[in-house]
Amino acid sequence: MTTFSAISATLTIFKKDLRSELRTRYALNALIMFVITTISVILFAIGNESVSPELLSGILWIIIFFSTMSGLSRSFVSEEERGTVMTLHLIARPLTIYFGKLLFNLILLGALNIFTVILYLLFVTGFNVSSYSIFIVTILLGTLGLASASTIIAAIIAKANTKGTLYPVLSFPILLPLLLTVINATKLSVEGAAFIDAVGDFQVLISYLVVITTISYLLFEYIWKE
Repeated sequence: MTTFSAISATLTIFKKDLRSELRTRYALNALIMFVITTISVILFAIGNESVSPELLSGILWIIIFFSTMSGLSRSFVSEEERGTVMTLHLIARPLTIYFGKLLFNLILLGALNIFTVILYLLFVTGFNVSSYSIFIVTILLGTLGLASASTIIAAIIAKANTKGTLYPVLSFPILLPLLLTVINATKLSVEGAAFIDAVGDFQVLISYLVVITTISYLLFEYIWKE
């Protein structure tokens, strides 16, 4: 398969998932409602209390993590439920399916994170970003890492009987290094640290993204054909 045809097939898978989501709005509605409800609960819980920047940074990424779990878990499960898995086996190569799903998850998660961050900045008192360069790079790398890891995990659990409970259980230990790093980098952005102070965290995030994407690239064909 040529590079052009592979890209075309990947975009076809992406467009299929996008049309399906726009028609049903299952993941989009679930994610938006989860974010709004969670931020509302947090606002009621915090009240007028003074909360440290480190804790608020952690809460932001906890919201993003669990919203990712509630939305991206159906990337491959929906194919199993609709009975379209065999069709995909026949019409597309495994890696084009993976990258098509990854692109869809990345767009969905990117839009969700922008929405979440805007609401968080507007309504959570005490969360004031002082270094937007660190904050933007952290959100970007965190989104890429979450989307990449969540896509391959969704493919692994698609065949399991306990899909709903297995996804967050399997995801947490894999995503823990990513979460700890983005929380620390977000804390630095709130504290107004210099960009150079966050370079170490960015290196960890880039390394994590490269490792997860490479492993996914090497293993997806075997997972998909299992």
